[in-house]
Amino acid sequence: MRAYLSFIRDNAPFLAVGALLFFLSSFGQTFLIAVFAGEIRAEFALSNGDWGLIYMVATAASASVMIMAGGLTDRFRVRSLGIVVLGLLALSCLGMALNQSVLGLVLIIFCLRLFGQGMTSHIAATAMARWFSATRGRALAIATVGFVLAEAGLPIFSAWIKTILPWRHVWAGFGCFALLLMPVIWHLLRYERTPQSVAKTDSTPGMDGRHWTRGETIRHPLFWTVLPAMTLFPMFATTFFFHQVHFAEIKGWSHIALVAVFPLGTFAFMASTFLFGWAIDRFGASRLLPIYLLPYGLAFILHAYAPSIAWAAFGVILMGFAGGGQATLPITTWSTYFGTAHIGAIKSVSTAVMVFGSAIGPGLSGWLIDAGIGLETQFLIYAGTFVLASAGMIVPLRRANARLLVTGHEASG
Repeated sequence: MRAYLSFIRDNAPFLAVGALLFFLSSFGQTFLIAVFAGEIRAEFALSNGDWGLIYMVATAASASVMIMAGGLTDRFRVRSLGIVVLGLLALSCLGMALNQSVLGLVLIIFCLRLFGQGMTSHIAATAMARWFSATRGRALAIATVGFVLAEAGLPIFSAWIKTILPWRHVWAGFGCFALLLMPVIWHLLRYERTPQSVAKTDSTPGMDGRHWTRGETIRHPLFWTVLPAMTLFPMFATTFFFHQVHFAEIKGWSHIALVAVFPLGTFAFMASTFLFGWAIDRFGASRLLPIYLLPYGLAFILHAYAPSIAWAAFGVILMGFAGGGQATLPITTWSTYFGTAHIGAIKSVSTAVMVFGSAIGPGLSGWLIDAGIGLETQFLIYAGTFVLASAGMIVPLRRANARLLVTGHEASG
């Protein structure tokens, strides 16, 4: 703990920026948007399948744009790029408050997903990977606290405040809050260097002792072996939170009772994020990747059979524990095996695929619900995919580690 406190004190401005960006990314995250699913569906007369389709199309489109936009983090300072992205995110929130059409809803969801879940979180994670090397896991863990606080507080706050204020007013408040934090981030990063200067002085090479380009990375089998596991997490997490209202209905629970247990998962997420951050710096990402999804699989089995809120709460806690690995392992993995010089462009591809996965999940699940395949049955299938994805990473990671060791590097963050 003393080491963490000393690390925070020495790097406070940069860690604070990471935390703020992760917090603000919540305005485009499913766990927050889904709280308003009932109001949105009622406002525009949408079924579960209709709403899921809109969400899927808009999110998939945002994933496509991420592939091109993500590489901007290799060229521009967070101070500049981050401010522009936050401004667009704020306008997207205000757009949600003012929109009156289904077509407009598609555009707003696209913007929220691109500038919130996509670019804002991408900028935060890429900055942590580039600004820190030996302490990358620790930096990501601390910055992710911003996301943890948002996930813990915003859904239950939103569920409460929309009983007092019109739901559109709440979204207007989100937009104003993002605008207010823009000058704060600008001030904190007044001494930030350009990505190119960081790459020249503090870069960390990957396999074979070199920096891999995006094209080289996506042609390497390791990338496509690890990526499915990382994609399944947001895909089915999005599905779970997106259909939280329906999940409560089929279980016979009140929505507010279900939302009330989500902070338990968030606290588990916060604790495990610090644990994974320490473990990455200590043991390396390769030892953690094949096991971090297993608690997630158990969580979905519990959700499928949960007879009460208490059982669902335990499942949410397990989801939160696995979330610590999802928050820290992807960017660390790409930095470790492929280097940091082109990390923004590389991560943009993985982020786009993960966002695309999060698009498919709710739409596919909503279609299956309309077709008569229940959410509980789907949860059991999800659990099986986590086990298969975990097992599939073991051999490729061993081969990649050999290429790190040959050049004197260890598979650590």
